[in-house]
Amino acid sequence: MKRLKLVIAATAMSVLAGTATAKSCGGSFSSFMAGVKKEAAAKGHAKGDINKFFRSAAIDKKVLKADRSQGVFRLDFSTFAKRVISKNRMDHGKKNRRKYDSTFKKVQRTYGVDPAVILAFWALETDYGAFQGNFNTLNALITLSHDCRRPDLFRPQIFAALSLYERGDFSPTKTTGAWAGEIGMVQMLPEDILHRGVDGDGDGKVRLKTSAPDALMTGARLLSDLGWQKNQPWLVEVKVPKSLDWKKSGLDKSMSIGKWASAGVKARHGSLPSSGLQASLLLPQGRKGPAFLALPNFKVYFEWNKSFVYVTTAAYFATRLAGAPVFTKGKPDPSLSDSQMKNLQKKLKRRGHDVGKIDGILGAKTRAAVQKEQIRLKLPADAWPTAALVKKL
Repeated sequence: MKRLKLVIAATAMSVLAGTATAKSCGGSFSSFMAGVKKEAAAKGHAKGDINKFFRSAAIDKKVLKADRSQGVFRLDFSTFAKRVISKNRMDHGKKNRRKYDSTFKKVQRTYGVDPAVILAFWALETDYGAFQGNFNTLNALITLSHDCRRPDLFRPQIFAALSLYERGDFSPTKTTGAWAGEIGMVQMLPEDILHRGVDGDGDGKVRLKTSAPDALMTGARLLSDLGWQKNQPWLVEVKVPKSLDWKKSGLDKSMSIGKWASAGVKARHGSLPSSGLQASLLLPQGRKGPAFLALPNFKVYFEWNKSFVYVTTAAYFATRLAGAPVFTKGKPDPSLSDSQMKNLQKKLKRRGHDVGKIDGILGAKTRAAVQKEQIRLKLPADAWPTAALVKKL
């Protein structure tokens, strides 16, 4: 999914990222399509292919509705994780691990990506291929490119899909997938399929919708290309002393595992990774909730998907599939309601903080602003917003 769902939570991206972008989106559909065809020709695509490929192109209002309806990302980590990590997904993960053992061994040998990491994405994206989406992919890409929220992300995907069509790997009328234009078992955008597609089953074709080996190898290559450090951990649940300086928490700060250990941080199960590795203290629900050390590979997840809660859940799910027990929930302060969160974001914005869009989602910018205000107000700076903080602001 994307840069999988790079799409899903790019909610803070600019509506119009400059003059060039402004000219490439919006306006009448006929004018927009004329511009797309002209650009396709300038890129060297044949006129006959262009006309055939775009013959059925149309705006899909259901795509826009889906794009505006992402309330699931307003859930806190514990709630979201409980919702998406089911016993069924755990059981099928173990079965698929055995079924495609040779492919996973090749994944680890070639790219150094733990099988559990790919399994977690496979499960969360399509339930191991069972639900890949039924949106017409070309129309989804056209719709999201015409829409002026993120045309810089989607417009290039149109021409990548055209290239796939020219080599016989895409149908403008029959290729389907997610509302955001992603295709296949691990939901890949056309550019990534075009440039990173891997023939995992050796049949000479890259078929991400029907071939699990192709999808798994391609997903692993994407992670590798995005900076995955071979055979290194990504997330470890930890116990944190109550006396810790909470200002040190957050993904924008890091220390060596050795320094975290010296500060009293311990693995909740087993032992900490190598002391020389860098890690950030991740408190998805504040100091009273679950705690993790996020290693460099964790940050690669944000190249796959921009949603904090999705990324944290996907990484944690992978640890479960790799054998870790259920995290310790703790007793975190209650999450803010949607209206409370929006009110908080407005207050933070008035104080000069960049929180992105007022959307009720606790993203990276809002967390950073919350932590700064907690420091100013001499509150525990764990970046977890509470009703008390809203009241103080």
